[in-house]
Amino acid sequence: MTWIQTAIQTINADYQRSADTHLIRLPLAAFPDIDFYFKDESTHPTGSLKHRLARSLFLYALCNGWIQQDTTVIESSSGSTAVSEAYFARLLGLPFIAVMPRSTSADKIQAIEFYGGQCHFVEHAADIVPTSQRLAQEMNGHFMDQFTYAERATDWRGNNNIAESIFKQMSLEAHPIPRHIVIGAGTGGTSATIGRYVRYEGYDTHVCVADPEHSVFYPYWKTGDASLTSEFGSRIEGIGRPRVEPSFVRTLIDDMVAVPDCASIASMRVLSTLLNRRVGPSTGTNFYAVLQLAQTMRERGETGSIVTLICDSGERYRATHHCKEWLQSGSLLSAVEQQEKEIQRIVASA
Repeated sequence: MTWIQTAIQTINADYQRSADTHLIRLPLAAFPDIDFYFKDESTHPTGSLKHRLARSLFLYALCNGWIQQDTTVIESSSGSTAVSEAYFARLLGLPFIAVMPRSTSADKIQAIEFYGGQCHFVEHAADIVPTSQRLAQEMNGHFMDQFTYAERATDWRGNNNIAESIFKQMSLEAHPIPRHIVIGAGTGGTSATIGRYVRYEGYDTHVCVADPEHSVFYPYWKTGDASLTSEFGSRIEGIGRPRVEPSFVRTLIDDMVAVPDCASIASMRVLSTLLNRRVGPSTGTNFYAVLQLAQTMRERGETGSIVTLICDSGERYRATHHCKEWLQSGSLLSAVEQQEKEIQRIVASA
């Protein structure tokens, strides 16, 4: 057996040891005719939705012959993708370097290093891709390039991808075909997988992407202008981009909701209370968009279900988005608290 064959078998064996993630139903008093579901991606071995992506990217690169024994793997990541790729690199005994903004949370840095990865910091989010390319060339390594390959590395027709899993888990619910599936976009890989699967199976489900402040995905979806850029990075780690990425396929998206940072964080706090567990800020972004869609459904007298994702655990953000002092230092606390009261009002009463 060759090294690549052994590596693929090793990843597949690891997958066989992992159970699927739970789908959690959350009743909300203000919406008695709408069912809300949260697919809990925080229960993956590396704690986030990006575990699926990292596994697919490694298998894709191995099958393409881009990764060989002793290849140094390099990735551009603000945290969760790097954590998951570090896990798979260690599984295969490969060196791994994550290129990320210096502002990445300490908890994520620690998680990358826990799996044996190294962190290479840049000052500006726009520098992570060119820096990754340069390092890969200098070290004769492989730049994984999640922002290009995320939308094509996963088998979107099934094979237990996240879309197939959602619909299988929903099959016995009162409204088994969701009216909406809401996801955030970092690479665009998840929205592409779900969007293609929904069309392939002929489901009457709208795919909605929740986009954070300063991200260019929402204006790109509206205009089609792929040259759009932003001088600011997203404060909601894991989603939002300062440039249009190749993996973000706008034609697969039925709707988008632009979400201010204070609304993402406030929604994160409210949802953490409702679930009695901390969720991360990107999950808050999703939840805010879910509530916007639910209010529209209620106004139209529609019934049905909405599915979204718990992207990762809020424990990774104890020192940042869940920290009062961190919010104060970013002049966010007052706006977050005000928005939080509004969201509490929305979920509590019709």
